[in-house]
Amino acid sequence: MIITILGGAGYMGAGIVRDLLSDRAIIDIAKIRLCDASREKMEALATELGDARIELVDLNVTDAAALSQAISGADICINCVPTLLGFQMTIFEAALAARVAYMDLGGLGTYTVKQIAEHERFKAAGVTAVLGAGSDPGMSNVICRAVADELDEIDRINLYWAAELAGEENPVLVPPYSVSTVLAEYAHPSTQFYGGRHVECPPMSGREFLELPEPWGRCEFMHSPHSEQLTVPLADGIRDKGIKEFSWKLHLPHREHEAWVGLVKAGFGDFDAPIEIGGVSVKPLDVLNKVIERNIRKNADSIPAQESHEIHFAIGQGRKDGKPCTVRVEVVVSPDPMYAPYVDACTSMNASIAAQLILKEAKRPGVYAPESYFDASTYFPELEKRKFRISKTVS
Repeated sequence: MIITILGGAGYMGAGIVRDLLSDRAIIDIAKIRLCDASREKMEALATELGDARIELVDLNVTDAAALSQAISGADICINCVPTLLGFQMTIFEAALAARVAYMDLGGLGTYTVKQIAEHERFKAAGVTAVLGAGSDPGMSNVICRAVADELDEIDRINLYWAAELAGEENPVLVPPYSVSTVLAEYAHPSTQFYGGRHVECPPMSGREFLELPEPWGRCEFMHSPHSEQLTVPLADGIRDKGIKEFSWKLHLPHREHEAWVGLVKAGFGDFDAPIEIGGVSVKPLDVLNKVIERNIRKNADSIPAQESHEIHFAIGQGRKDGKPCTVRVEVVVSPDPMYAPYVDACTSMNASIAAQLILKEAKRPGVYAPESYFDASTYFPELEKRKFRISKTVS
């Protein structure tokens, strides 16, 4: 099989390549087209991995002909180009034109509704597209499916993600993922599902404190823009069970949370609106990215070894066999040597799992969110192969 990865030399793309080429693969991969605008990063990754199946493709996604050529003939196109750069629909349509299965990492729900609206076009063309297939969204959607499958009637499902860092405090701010994504999560309003309908909620609203086991402890969660709440409550097997509430809430490590709140208060939440400095127009995001990158390089020796812990969980309430029932499904990702080469093992490993399951099973043409495409019974064993710990309680 031939896999095209756009933005393949970035943090997430590189992680997907690592997992695809590992001994955990469940499909036969003939070639991975590693497509990126940075030749230097592509060559560094290819040299490190030393696998002859990697083919380097210099690609500027604004070049329509080059984009089409990079996708054509592949069995799947994995879009890892950052969502907020604005090329999501262009790449999505290019995959349809090439009749190649499509997958992206979603995030924030910026284009999710527009993409799902094209379901019938993809179905008619015999092309499969799965949106938001990383960890959150992605794995989180499958967690919600596992919760929903335990209930005959659903009142609510509440979805949470918490990250915490164990070890000496880092004097340097190291973003957990794209700076633009973090700022959007803190500065933009979000769409949640309350009272049986989608409603807009203010940035950093819905504050909720939950007591979690160490190393998380007492965590403050808040609403943030994501795609799960746009799709999960409308999915077959969930919508028809009467769901009236679905929310997605986030908790970043305590001290880092304070830093992001401060940056939003300082005005960096409006990161794309240009400002003028000395007669030159610049975007706040470009300035902030450069400052953070410089600070990380300058103070690399001061960055302590920290262990990252993640917990992803959904709590569903409703009825089973006519009796009140609460279901909790959680996935815990704790430090492990397996994750050492990855910047974000959870996202990139889940994207690899999703791509492989799409290719391994008979494809279903159309546009889908993960909870409507994957079954927990086939998805969760792949998580366990990667040392993610899954638990389910029904009470």
